[in-house]
Amino acid sequence: MLNNIPDIISNQKAFFNTQKTKDVSFRINVLKKLKQAIISREKDIFEALHNDFKKPSFEAFLSENGLVIAEINLAIKHLKSWSKPERVKSSVLLFPSKDYIYKSPYGTVLIIGPWNYPFQLAINPLIMAIAAGNTVVLKPSELTPNTSQLVADIVKDIFPKEMATVVQGSVDVSTELLKQHWDYIFFTGSVSVGKIVAQAAAKHLTPVTLELGGKSPCIIDDTTNLNLTAKRLVWGKFFNGGQTCIAPDYLIVKTSIKNDLIDALKNEILKAYGDAKNSEDYPRIINRKNFTRLTQLLKGVTIAFGGDYNEEELYLAPTLIDEPPLDSEVMKDEIFGPILPILSYETEDDITSIIQHFDRPLSLYVFSKNKRFVENTIEKFSFGGGAINDTLIHYGNANLPFGGIGASGIGAYHGKFGFDTFTHNKAIVKRGNWVDPPFRYAPYSTSNLRLIKTMFKWFS
Repeated sequence: MLNNIPDIISNQKAFFNTQKTKDVSFRINVLKKLKQAIISREKDIFEALHNDFKKPSFEAFLSENGLVIAEINLAIKHLKSWSKPERVKSSVLLFPSKDYIYKSPYGTVLIIGPWNYPFQLAINPLIMAIAAGNTVVLKPSELTPNTSQLVADIVKDIFPKEMATVVQGSVDVSTELLKQHWDYIFFTGSVSVGKIVAQAAAKHLTPVTLELGGKSPCIIDDTTNLNLTAKRLVWGKFFNGGQTCIAPDYLIVKTSIKNDLIDALKNEILKAYGDAKNSEDYPRIINRKNFTRLTQLLKGVTIAFGGDYNEEELYLAPTLIDEPPLDSEVMKDEIFGPILPILSYETEDDITSIIQHFDRPLSLYVFSKNKRFVENTIEKFSFGGGAINDTLIHYGNANLPFGGIGASGIGAYHGKFGFDTFTHNKAIVKRGNWVDPPFRYAPYSTSNLRLIKTMFKWFS
């Protein structure tokens, strides 16, 4: 496979140069075929996800198939209008002219998908890259072999290989892919690997989108409905076994309600999963390496609930940690698992001190009925996106951009924002010939300079 990578890219670039992918009808037709393939193979997708880490069918549809079908429907519905040249207001300084933004694909795109939502986070970027007229090489995660193989099979069945192809393999394959000269790179994964991708892209000045992560805080004040808050926190934190980049990474709770919230969280965990190791609705940790990393985080901290695990089954119970120090292992990096640290605060300065201890997160959540507190928090902190009085749900709205800031990512996508990500906006001025004002041409004169200054003052 490593030796074939340059040939794959060369063939895709040649296919792109035939202009075939720039035919909007061609793109729509292939997306319709992709949609039908995904619908027809729903059971296969559920089975692959379950075999990889016991993801329940409900979560599989909600976070994988459902979002993918919604994205395809959006692209099919709007692609003709998205692809049209956009007329913009002309400048009087350019009179007479008509000015446009042409929607142009970048060319050959590399998409590297993650393991935590291995179907959706591989296919959704592919959809919009194809919708924008690019050719695509897709590298799914080697940690989810069943789902990655299914992705490869679907792509192979639907697309000409010169238009889209899947390359599977481990780190050596990713390394070889990143050595190549791409027209765009889209990566979803960890911050550490994101830095490697950025360095590789910089060698060729290749534009990138990096969808990363970070320690996403969740603030709960003393005005909130504790039972409803606990229910929504348990859903958002332990969905997908806590292996979600926008899951609440830790809580910052008003001291006066912290113990009551912990009790409410315990009750909601038991309602949702009972004995979680026997629950069909509770996924497993993706592999032994991540399992070991997570169980090491439990050492030397106060466990308020849970904490039991089974290495053979890669099972780690929903776990609550009470007041871990900011320099403890569990607070150093994104947890990415079913462990929820709970910190307390007295003043808003305490909140600031905690959040600013870390890099800018991908998400931030606030549970509060205090509108002033909510708005101040949104304005005060820098983060990718978030929700008020709930978790995760901002990801599900295609009208909202999804992406990080700083260490949590570069760029955004979803819906039209995804199409825009894989599209170069080409500026075009169509100049008329029926009049040609002479003042811009040499030899220049003082009077012409005064005239041009006046025009810039009044018309620019």
